[in-house]
Amino acid sequence: MKHLNRTAALGAALALFTALTPALAAGSRGAVGVAFVNKGLVGVGRIPAGQKDKFGETFGSGSGMSIDAAGWTHGADGYKGSLWLLPDRGYNVGGTTDYRPRLNTIAIELAPTAPGAAAAAGQEQSGLKATLADTMLLTDDKNADATGLDPLNGVRAATDEMPVLPEANGKLALDNEAIVRLPDGTMFISDEYGPNIYRFSADGHLLSATQPPAALVPMRHGAPNFASDNPGPGAAEPDPKDPETGRQNNQGLEGMALTPDGKFLIAVLQSAPRQDGGDSPATRQNTRALVYDASDPAHLKLAHEYVVPLPVFTDAKGKTKVAAQSEIVALSEKTFLMLARDSGNGQGLKGDTSLHREIAVVDLSGATDIVGSGFDAADKPVAPKGVLDPSVTPAKLMPFIDINDKGELARFGLHNGAPNDRDNLSEKWEAMSVVSVLDPKLPDDYFLFVANDNDFLTQDGFQVGAPYKAEDGADVDTMFLVYQVTLPGLSGNTLAAK
Repeated sequence: MKHLNRTAALGAALALFTALTPALAAGSRGAVGVAFVNKGLVGVGRIPAGQKDKFGETFGSGSGMSIDAAGWTHGADGYKGSLWLLPDRGYNVGGTTDYRPRLNTIAIELAPTAPGAAAAAGQEQSGLKATLADTMLLTDDKNADATGLDPLNGVRAATDEMPVLPEANGKLALDNEAIVRLPDGTMFISDEYGPNIYRFSADGHLLSATQPPAALVPMRHGAPNFASDNPGPGAAEPDPKDPETGRQNNQGLEGMALTPDGKFLIAVLQSAPRQDGGDSPATRQNTRALVYDASDPAHLKLAHEYVVPLPVFTDAKGKTKVAAQSEIVALSEKTFLMLARDSGNGQGLKGDTSLHREIAVVDLSGATDIVGSGFDAADKPVAPKGVLDPSVTPAKLMPFIDINDKGELARFGLHNGAPNDRDNLSEKWEAMSVVSVLDPKLPDDYFLFVANDNDFLTQDGFQVGAPYKAEDGADVDTMFLVYQVTLPGLSGNTLAAK
């Protein structure tokens, strides 16, 4: 009975998220004085870089995450539960391989450090125990193997049930990036290649696929072409190297989340489409958020669409750069958390110091809804050469959590920058999920889990029938950072009903 009460309380607390939007219009604090609060890191956990899954292949995860809220419990010895962790297309430093897409189940135990307190000496990286519990393969709609191979010129023809899909060597090609698990066990998974949203059964069988508006579909020579310029062994590069319009190479639907009421699915492109400035690292700022009506999970309907301006920062050489969107957590149909980061720096790479790893609150309430407009076509850019059309008002961003915060990292023996050792954060932080602290005295408090994509970088690797060693001695663990945050529901606020 206690477990049922906790689950009901969690559902009620999550439902309060839908009242968040009014607090954002005035900035970090709303008209009624409530605010989003980052109380800081409360736990850190790792899965070793050399971990193997049940198929004997190197484990790599953190492209997408979904915590099992229904099974989350709190007892005298802390919190226990599980989460699903989604890897992408496998070890691909030298090009993509025939890695079979899969989903990992992770058992978790959390004994959080009090916010602001220092971790115990000798236990700086502690508080979260993460254990690989199971691995499930993802298959196509015929129950045939899928693949992580780059779909150079592979296009699976559309059918009555499916749109055109990426294909490589006769297999459905997937580069998975985000996951949403539904109460019945089915799941939505977004990918880079399409960029599509796929719906899978609880046992990993493809049920349906949703293609985004034409403005996001990669086109070469006037036809869909899903290559990402990461050819497999012996394969040629695509012609041309980059799509002419649509998503940029390796910049697909990186972030996706379901609203707490289960009514809407939000998916966000990693950076601007090619025709909207995505052809340059300095002009790719205006990406898109797609909001789908998810009342019928088998038939998603695009209900809203907005321009989201990605954060801009200055690199070490004084050049303006645009951070890439890496994951979202939906708080309502108008509000979500968004993780954006720089590239090329972190443990396992030659660059050591990240200049931008930040979680922001995104407010869509005042943004122009461009769904169904001419901007959904590839021949009408919403931001030609990166300059937003004056008829369009973008979403607003409010900084929330600086992942690179030196003080917070130091509390757990971590750092950003030199020395570039195992305690330096790795490059790709790409997974987020929230779950209640289950404290009636703190009904608006949640644990925000953030995980990295370690890119399968290890010195003891094995995939697709062959051993491997990552370049330059890289040995990158899958790591979890756990923050305690207050996400106010504004219960009783009459503005929330407007």
